[in-house]
Parts: sequence; C-alpha cells; structure tokens
Amino acid sequence: MKRAAASVVFALIMTSATHAEDLAPLKDAGPYVPSPQSVVSDMLRYAGVGPNDFVIDLGSGDGRIVRTAAKVFGARGFGVEIKEDLVRQANQAAVREGIADRAKFYQRDLFKTDLSQASVVTMYLLPDTVNLLKDKFLAELKPGTRIISHDYPLTGWLAEKDRVFDLQEKVAISGVTTTILWLYIVPAKVEGRWAVELPAGMAKRPAVLDLKQNITNVHGWLHLDGDEVPLQAIKLRGERISFELAGRKAQFSGEVKGGVIEGAVQAGRVRGPWSAKLVE
Repeated sequence: MKRAAASVVFALIMTSATHAEDLAPLKDAGPYVPSPQSVVSDMLRYAGVGPNDFVIDLGSGDGRIVRTAAKVFGARGFGVEIKEDLVRQANQAAVREGIADRAKFYQRDLFKTDLSQASVVTMYLLPDTVNLLKDKFLAELKPGTRIISHDYPLTGWLAEKDRVFDLQEKVAISGVTTTILWLYIVPAKVEGRWAVELPAGMAKRPAVLDLKQNITNVHGWLHLDGDEVPLQAIKLRGERISFELAGRKAQFSGEVKGGVIEGAVQAGRVRGPWSAKLVE
C-alpha cells in the first residue's frame, strides 16, 4: 500500500510538472553543475532558512537544495530545471524521502517562472545568467526576500554579507578550492517624493523627503523649513530604512509599507514618531 500511495503522489507531481505552461520553449541557462552537498547546507544556513520559508531554487538539478531545505530546515519550496531527466530524478527522490508534499520540481524556463511566492531564492548559475535575472528579482520578489548565490554576485547590488572559504570538492567543478556565498536582501522601492510628518518642535512647515534609488543604494534630501538637508548613513534592508541628517543630530528609522513609511526619529531632545506618504 505504501508503494502504491507513493506511485500516486509521484504521478500527480509529474502531471503538474508537464502542464502546458511548463512545456513552453525553454532557455538553457548553462550546463548542470551541482553544488557540493556541504555548500548546500551552508547556503541554507547562511540565508537563515527555517520552517516558515518558501524556497525557490533556480536551476535545481537533482533537487538537492530544496530537498535539504525541506528535510533539514523544515521549509517548503520548489525547484525549476531545464533537463527532464533531472526533474524526474528530483521528484522521485522527494517521494522516497517522504517530502513530496513540501518539495516539488518542474521542467520550466527559469526566466519565465513566477518567483513571487519565494521568501528565499537560491541559485548556482553562470555569471551572465545571474545578472540577467536582476530585473526579474526586483519586479517579482517581495521586499525582504533573501537571495543566496553560489560563487557569482549580482552586479550593482550591495550584498548583505558574503562568505569566502576553501572547499576541496570545488576543484573538480571550477579548478580551484575558492567558494563564495553571496547573500542579498530585496529592497523596498523608496524612490520618489514623500510628504513628511515630524514630531512637534522639529519643523515649522511641512517637510518633504526626496529619495533617489539604484537597487540597494539610496541617496536623498530632506526639505526642512526652507533648507535642503542631505541625508547620510542611509541603509535600506528589505523594508527597513534608516538615515541621518548631515550636519544635524537627527537619526531616522522606519518601515516601508508600499507608499507609506512609519518610524521613529531622535533629534536632540526631541524624540517621537515620524511618517511619510509617497506623493510623486
């Protein structure tokens, strides 16, 4: 009975994997080169994967990343892979391991895959492919989503952190032992002009915040009582933003929720809530 049940589960998975949408023309993102299993665990730990996460692995090969995320870290997710035999192998392994309800694999073009469900995206892809995905990440991933890339960085993105170490298993893959893990946090969209409300005593007239954004890099000014005060020490991490006013003892922190920022400000002896609404 157990074998029959497993066969039914596997049949359902493969039926889903061969849906017409998944059989659209596929774009080859490079040869199959698996991440060593020790790197897989490191990637998932580095991204802080846990039971509440949904992991999407791009170029999932034999499924080892999503399967490990499900078995070891309690997460759910799916992988997309161009090679049909690897997709079949990954789904069969998930059935054998009893995690087919939490780890699924599809034959799909990773460039056409909807990523919006992810809280974590993992990848070990060629550098050109990694950087072709940058706009897709910004368009589809929620602010705060973690992206973990094995060896190759996202050009123009400021990494949350990176880890460099040596691994003998990598010699057979890349000819060197050097291994790099890059962790990125998808930033909220903050560019624009914001109407600001400040605590009593900080401003005599309504203030305006102007922000310019290039992915994770932000700069701007606060128009305060006729002065254009540059912002400094700006940090944008997912939905969390903080900055200071140049030449003034004022520190702002807040959380971005769509077209609204809410948080706290400390300016000398004045401390209180502040908020901003996107107006253009």
